[in-house]
Amino acid sequence: MRTIGVISDTHGLLRPEALAALEGSDLILHAGDVGDLSFLEQLGRIAPVHAVYGNTDWGDVRNALREDVVVDLGADDGVLDPSGPEGPVAYMLHDLADLALDPVGGGFGLVVAGHTHEPEITERGGVMYLNPGSAGPRRFRLPVSVARIELTDGRMRARIVELDVGE
Repeated sequence: MRTIGVISDTHGLLRPEALAALEGSDLILHAGDVGDLSFLEQLGRIAPVHAVYGNTDWGDVRNALREDVVVDLGADDGVLDPSGPEGPVAYMLHDLADLALDPVGGGFGLVVAGHTHEPEITERGGVMYLNPGSAGPRRFRLPVSVARIELTDGRMRARIVELDVGE
């Protein structure tokens, strides 16, 4: 079994509770609005990280990251090998409204996006859509959360992990 940690919308606040919730991950995906590149280094101490920039990321963060990323969830480092994937393939971007491709036609089993701060897991056409919510500053009455995906024999099970941040 592989565990993929998913985080988004840290907005300059990488909470210790988020780091603890992602501990034990084999791979970490950050779906944008990072706020500080050092956060990716901290996450990288847990597992290899793949990240995209969000609409509030500028300067060094935007220059270091891409708008979208394709990740092989079965590969140790998440990098898609030209000879073919080792596991389900994920497409990640910040805002699902900007999705400009057909995930089914593209062979994606998972689409990861953030932006709304609302955690959600849905499935359409055999593709899982995952928004881990926001792990940064609380927005309105939405939970502060991350997500975890368990990958077993090529099958994905995802769950939202609400963080107890006491606010």
